[in-house]
Amino acid sequence: MQGSLMLDIAGTWLTAEDRHLLRQPEVGGLILFARNIDNPRQVLELCRSIRAIRPDLLLAVDQEGGRVQRLRRDFVRLPAMREFTRRGDALQLAETCGWVMATEVRAVGLDISFAPVLDLDHQRSAVVGTRAFEGDPLRAADLAGAFMKGMREAGMAATGKHFPGHGWAEADSHVAIPVDERSLDQLREADLLPFQRLSRELDAVMPAHVIYPSVDTQPAGFSRRWLQDILRGELGFRGVIFSDDLSMAGAHVAGDAGERIRAALAAGCDMGLVCNDRAAAELALVALQQLKVTPSERLGRMRGRFDVTPEYKQNPRWRASIAALKAAELID
Repeated sequence: MQGSLMLDIAGTWLTAEDRHLLRQPEVGGLILFARNIDNPRQVLELCRSIRAIRPDLLLAVDQEGGRVQRLRRDFVRLPAMREFTRRGDALQLAETCGWVMATEVRAVGLDISFAPVLDLDHQRSAVVGTRAFEGDPLRAADLAGAFMKGMREAGMAATGKHFPGHGWAEADSHVAIPVDERSLDQLREADLLPFQRLSRELDAVMPAHVIYPSVDTQPAGFSRRWLQDILRGELGFRGVIFSDDLSMAGAHVAGDAGERIRAALAAGCDMGLVCNDRAAAELALVALQQLKVTPSERLGRMRGRFDVTPEYKQNPRWRASIAALKAAELID
């Protein structure tokens, strides 16, 4: 059974310190960033070395497309999700892109990309912007659903983010604590709709480090009101809840890293991410060791559902998919 902490490493290979940390049963996942990635072969070897220590670890990356794409050298440069809505066959192209993204990520040994973004493009949030499929909630849900279909066909579970919607708050939660003053009814009529429509299809959800004061004084990722009453209760979501990175400024309202991961799990998160700060990750690990948390059995569902061979580019579907995306001028 996987632990409840996802952390990161500094380089392209494991150090002795990394290996020691990964052996701790409270660690359940590892996320790669651009600094960990050179080329597909190196990533595959890194993943194999991780699996040799902990075969059960969940291995993740952010490979959304557009400006949020960690795998770059010798990988397809994916379009920003906002590009699909400008194409006549948008749904088919979104499905094709989801399959291409997931196929490449799975082929190098990773389980998931934290995708798709379900935030709406309200033309307010610079941190969301073109990462969103649409400003219209129903159209965004349709496009995200098609993208998720492609992901599933490549053996990858889908994670919708950032619940209940980060597209209205203007501040960037990486460096500030965003606030969205709208009422719950206003959110239900807009930003919550993609999560509601896809709640039965999503394998996981990642809440936003945004405070919605009309609903709760805590950011969504620390709020039982959002995660238990609304996400699980009203929307009927039964999948995994990942925290967003608990090292981000938007999470600091909960205290130090140990207090943050305790608050996230208490609110209903199944796994807490602590990234880009090894001291904070170690503090979170100590907190989990003291809590003796029983990991969620749901986490096992996020592992890759089947292996993708390194020869995937010989697959006729791959060739047809790349040709379709090029014809639509979505990739070079």
